[in-house]
Amino acid sequence: METYLVDWLNLLVRWLHFTAGVAWIGASLYFVMLDNSLRPPRRTEDATERGVCGELWAVHGGGFYQSQKFMAGPKGEPLSNHLHWSKWEAYTTWLSGMGLLAIVYWHGAKSLLIDPSVMELSVPTAIAVSAGSLVVAWLVYDALCRFIRHELTLSLIVYVLVVFAAWAYAQVFSARAAYIHTGAFIGTIMVWNVFFHIIPGQKRVVAAIRAGKPVDPQPGIIGKQRSLHNTYFTLPVLFIMISSHYPMTFGHRHAWAVLAVLILAGALIRQYFVARHRGKNLLALPAIAAVLIVGLVVALAPSSPPPSTGGADKVTYMEIEPILSQRCVACHAEKPTFPGFVQPPAGLRLETAAQAAAAAQKIQQQTITTQVMPPGNLTKMTDEERNKLARWLAAGTPMQ
Repeated sequence: METYLVDWLNLLVRWLHFTAGVAWIGASLYFVMLDNSLRPPRRTEDATERGVCGELWAVHGGGFYQSQKFMAGPKGEPLSNHLHWSKWEAYTTWLSGMGLLAIVYWHGAKSLLIDPSVMELSVPTAIAVSAGSLVVAWLVYDALCRFIRHELTLSLIVYVLVVFAAWAYAQVFSARAAYIHTGAFIGTIMVWNVFFHIIPGQKRVVAAIRAGKPVDPQPGIIGKQRSLHNTYFTLPVLFIMISSHYPMTFGHRHAWAVLAVLILAGALIRQYFVARHRGKNLLALPAIAAVLIVGLVVALAPSSPPPSTGGADKVTYMEIEPILSQRCVACHAEKPTFPGFVQPPAGLRLETAAQAAAAAQKIQQQTITTQVMPPGNLTKMTDEERNKLARWLAAGTPMQ
């Protein structure tokens, strides 16, 4: 019953995380678009008197909208008491994400977080490294932002920091957990940008305006910088959220380098849209991203399986069945016996010859090519057993 309830908790928190993430990233993308699409006000004299520095007219849902930006609040009129604060979407995304990290990777540390072939860790140590690394991520990133003034230099260093984190996680955790933790690393930076800088800075500006005091521009400058950083993190963090479905990425022996290329491609694509809002059609950016991705597709292409030699080398299901039973069926059964599972992962069952043959492509990709299954090699599948599975698959999954 406990495992069943944990599965439901996993589902509901994941649903909340996804919904809040859509709301947060959607709002972030919208405001970046809005800020970059502002044009000089049409009624210049009146707008100048009111402090309007730019406006955008838009049409949506059968109506017309006029958005205006005031750098230091409206002049000659009070600031509205009905300000909308874009913060709870971010906070909910991070809190639900941390909940998901705890449910999936801390509660299931032995099977999903720890990989003994990578590093022998106790459960408490693995959880401490998991949580502590996110705090370290923020402290290092925040220090870099405080001391490096050249924005391009800062961006490159932050990129190197994220890539280093991906590499470091791969030296400690399982392949899948390393990717997810890189996403949590980025997500923590994004949310804490909001919590520690963007929202407090906005509150100081609002307080100054309502008190009739001069507005200090520094909080706005910092908030703008951190918001811009968050913009370039959006596509990479979205990829990492779905990466667990694609073991050819996180299961590669140089998975951190794969992620480095995809993060760079995502940032280039995001930069294209940022520039597009400003009226610049920089097609070279998505073109470079496409070249990077195509190059990655080619580089990650699996080698052709060895041809079946038949005869004495022929492997039948009778030889494969004990391997599957011993190494795979504890999880991939109608009623799994492995602790923590009440249903087979991804609905995949390997209890019969027909089920194993139908799953041939997944077995090839996840057990032979990337070797991400069994997770953390918990059931101690040997290289000889993997080779025998590969020969069975290459022979067309013969039953006899």
